[in-house]
Amino acid sequence: MGDRTLDYIALGILIFVVLTIIYAIIYIHDIPYKMAKKREHPHQDAIHTAGWVSLILMHTIWPFLWIWASLYKPGVGWNMNNTSKNDNENKKEIDSLNKRVDELEKLLAKES
Repeated sequence: MGDRTLDYIALGILIFVVLTIIYAIIYIHDIPYKMAKKREHPHQDAIHTAGWVSLILMHTIWPFLWIWASLYKPGVGWNMNNTSKNDNENKKEIDSLNKRVDELEKLLAKES
């Protein structure tokens, strides 16, 4: 093999590595969009566009896109309305437990 053959092999490997890195960067930046699409997120297009903008901004907003895409859950939505229902259920349970504790304290006071 001559010197030229090794140069062409090295050039081929270099081109392959550069293309692989470019593909990996684009693939990683599409992860929030794929998450949003899978979850039927109402802002899929905005997340996709912001992913491309994140490439220009050197990945600074990409973690926020990940969070934005993962907040929405299919069937539940943003899960903002369910907190008051859970709070009411928790208050009822706490009240019933307080009543039971009061009854047990009365029983213990009678036995003493």
